[in-house]
Formats: sequence, C-alpha cells, structure tokens
Amino acid sequence: MTDKFIPKHVAFIMDGNGRWAKARKLPRHLGHKAGCDRIIEIYEECLAQGIEAMSLYAFSTENWNRPKSEINHLFHYLDIFFKKEIDRIIRDNARIITSGDLSRLPEKTRKTVLDAIEKTKNGTRITFNICLNYGGKAEIVRAAQLFAEDVKSGKRDISSLDEKGFEDYLYTKGLPPVDLLIRTSGEQRLSNYMPWQLAYSEFIFTDVKWPDFTKEEFRKCLEEFKNRNRRFGGIK
Repeated sequence: MTDKFIPKHVAFIMDGNGRWAKARKLPRHLGHKAGCDRIIEIYEECLAQGIEAMSLYAFSTENWNRPKSEINHLFHYLDIFFKKEIDRIIRDNARIITSGDLSRLPEKTRKTVLDAIEKTKNGTRITFNICLNYGGKAEIVRAAQLFAEDVKSGKRDISSLDEKGFEDYLYTKGLPPVDLLIRTSGEQRLSNYMPWQLAYSEFIFTDVKWPDFTKEEFRKCLEEFKNRNRRFGGIK
C-alpha cells in the first residue's frame, strides 16, 4: 500500500533514444536498444517504491511516420525485452496490460505481447502498462464509440454517463489516475499521451535522455514529487 508521498501511478514518456545514439555516433536503432535495456531497472525501482502502476509510452500512432527500418528495430527490441524478462515479471506477481490498438503491430510482436498479457493476467503487485500504437485522442474517441454501442444495445442509458463511468471505456480501466508524468530528454509537451489520465498529474521534465535515466534519476523525480503541493482545485 502506497503512502501519500509515493505516486500510485507513474507514466513515462521515454524520449531521447535517438539523440543518445547520435551523441555517441551510433545508429539510432542502438539508442532504442539501450532504451529497452533501461526499462527493467525503472520497473524494479517502481516495485521497490511500492508504486501500483507504471505506464510507458513505447510507440505512438504518430511513430509510424518514422523510417521503416527504425520501426522494425524497435519492435525487434520489444520482442527481445518480453522474452528476456517475462519470467522475472511473473515471479514478481506483476500484471502486463497494453494501451493502444495492437492490430497494426507486426504479427510476431502482437503474439509476443498477447502471450505476456495472458501469462501475467493474475498479477496483483504492480500493473505494467505498455502503450503501443497509442494515441490519446484516439483512445477518447474509441471510448465514446464503445459507450455509444452500449447505449444502442440497451446496456447503458445515455443520461447515466459521468466521468467515472467514462473511465470504464478507457484502456486504463481499473488503474488509479496518473499521479506523476516524467518525460525525459528535455521536451516539454505531452505528445498526445494520456490526456484524460493526466488531468491532475504532476509533470516533471528532465534533460536526461531515457537510456541514461537510471534509478537514481528516478528517485530524484520522486523526491521532487513529494514536495509538490497537490490541491486538486482546492485550498491547502
């Protein structure tokens, strides 16, 4: 059980892989490899801190505009990550879920991800949410369509919809709201990431590139979060 100084749900925009590689005169895809290698360390720190959920922006709906070779490498490293770490995640009693439309993913990657979801579906210690082919606006449109279908079929009455009920149609159904968003590599924008879930989040933008975002850097962010005065529209 987390205390009030520890966020229940942390979301990450894992930015800077390409710039990290360029600074080292390496191909961009090796930056993505280093970024995938960093994920497990941050996951372990989330476990150690008692965080209930972590969400990772792994691939956005806009990322399809990148070169095909880079996209292929990214999914390849994602496959390797799941196959390498799945046994550890199961032992940790963690649960893997995804946010986003998986239908466009390569068949091999989709199968790997769905297999990981199935194997960890009973995990209760932490939820590990991978956002794949995800766009925040698309998620809200999808939720509205799902609700409309339930109204059309008679399962819901249109007048019954409120904010809490709408969240049942989001990919993150059942997860706590995001308390803390961390974006690495210096950019200060959301890039269509979880606009509903981030409504009352604290934002931390760090210049550290994702492959260099160690557990020590994460702890600095958690310390900063502890000092934030979260009023949620009220007065303290």
